[in-house]
Amino acid sequence: MLKTLLIRNYAVIEEVEVGFESGLNIITGETGAGKSILIDALSLVLGERANSDVVRRGADKAIVEAIFSVSRNMRVWAALEAHEFEPQEELILRREISAKGQSRCFINDTPATLTVLQQIGDLLVDLHGQHDHQSLLRTETHIDLLDDFGGLDGLKEEFRTSYDQLTRLFNELEELQAKERQLKERRDLYEFQIQEIDAVAPQVGEEEALEAELRILENAEKLFEATSQLHQMLYEGEQAVYDQLVLARNQLEDLARIDRAFEDVKNECASAVAIISEVAKFIQTYNSKIEFNPERLEQIRDRLGKLALLKKKYGGAVNAVLEHRAKIGKEFALAENFEAEIGKLKERIERERSECSRAAQRLSAKRREHITKVNDSVVAELAKLGIANARFDVKLENRLLDKVGGHGRFTKAYVKLGREYFVATPKGMDFVEFHISTNLGEDIRPLAKTASGGEISRVMLALKTILAKSERLPLLIFDEIDVGVSGRVAVAVGRSLKTLSQFHQVIAITHLPQISGLADTHYVVEKIERDKRTRTRMRKLELEERVQEVAKLMSGVEVTEAGLEGARELMGLK
Repeated sequence: MLKTLLIRNYAVIEEVEVGFESGLNIITGETGAGKSILIDALSLVLGERANSDVVRRGADKAIVEAIFSVSRNMRVWAALEAHEFEPQEELILRREISAKGQSRCFINDTPATLTVLQQIGDLLVDLHGQHDHQSLLRTETHIDLLDDFGGLDGLKEEFRTSYDQLTRLFNELEELQAKERQLKERRDLYEFQIQEIDAVAPQVGEEEALEAELRILENAEKLFEATSQLHQMLYEGEQAVYDQLVLARNQLEDLARIDRAFEDVKNECASAVAIISEVAKFIQTYNSKIEFNPERLEQIRDRLGKLALLKKKYGGAVNAVLEHRAKIGKEFALAENFEAEIGKLKERIERERSECSRAAQRLSAKRREHITKVNDSVVAELAKLGIANARFDVKLENRLLDKVGGHGRFTKAYVKLGREYFVATPKGMDFVEFHISTNLGEDIRPLAKTASGGEISRVMLALKTILAKSERLPLLIFDEIDVGVSGRVAVAVGRSLKTLSQFHQVIAITHLPQISGLADTHYVVEKIERDKRTRTRMRKLELEERVQEVAKLMSGVEVTEAGLEGARELMGLK
């Protein structure tokens, strides 16, 4: 529901701020007062394109802001979340157009793109009249209106779930086939790299172990000499440390027998003797194992050279080489088994396509069941709205794949009936378009191409009337839907609008008293002159002002007592 509309420095509007109510909101005013400008401004905040011409002369920018109550509109909440806007009880849409032609969009005071603003706007407002924002002129909306009439949300969701799964499978197939083509092109390269790496067969931690062994072999002579000298120094020499410590230990034992103060020192010295003995044994054992092996030294150098070459080519480290080998190994194995993998995926596609096709058939059958009732109901409503000889037909067709240039068994024609493939969309296998003839003797033709603006509005009013209880319908705005009607037809148009307003907020611009007299809330748009400039203002009328305005619409500028009485009677106040 639209709660508030603020317009500042837009065309002849300096500033207008108006609050709307639920039910039937009627806007009246003299020709040229600016009623349609209000709708143009609202269209701007719903995502219509604009240029700097809309900025009021002398102003830096035009601003249009609309506040909607969306607490129960789950479709709007879902759309906001999809675009990473936090849903709130109120939704604020704002559009700013600078005098230089720059445009800025905001949703809840957060910058947004024009595309997102349009998407959100389409979920909030359905505007009908002499404007481009007419959903009936977009053929793709016709199928939604038919589904609303039939209450087919459950069947549509069933089909869409299968359709989405099938789409994912097709995308997976395309990716697999693309990868197959790429891998076939790189298969020889991968095969060479696998053979090159496997010929060396590097192991985790191997390089570090080889480098440690290399250091030992390269320094074997130094190690032998050093350990030999150490063993002489510690154990075998004339003045070996071991012998000296043994003498020291023996003397300390003699002293300890005399004075217990030497006991601890004696023990420490005994430990030192044991330690030196162990060190000497280790050095002697190490020395005995030292190899002078030029052949092994050359093998290690050769091996490290091969590892260095692999590292240089495949990532700079042995681990990187091994990771690359694992990756291309999988890719190569996949390339070898692509035919089997693709075959399995195609089998899954066929199973899902069968399920999707059954869901599409069920949905299509239900749509066809409702067509006659929709046709008859629309014709009956149009007759009430002054189009007495109308013929209306919901055309539903299924398009064979060959007719749209498709080919191949595994094309994305998601529906298969028997041996034939049919084009499908996320809405099913059906393509729906409304056809109409509004004059006796005329051929029935596509609605979007034949009906006049006034007729389009009345057709939409008829459709909205028979679909009035659909939760999908947003705020409805009718801009001069009463063009070309009067008398009995005007009364019928008013009653239809009143019926709609029981389920939805309706805003209607009219010049007919038969419609304005039914208003729940009545606004008047006036043109005033101040400071030698023309301005437009809009205000909500109190009850007696409403009577005056309806009487003016009935009898002209001069309002008589009889006119006032007629207005009260029309408004149900007598």
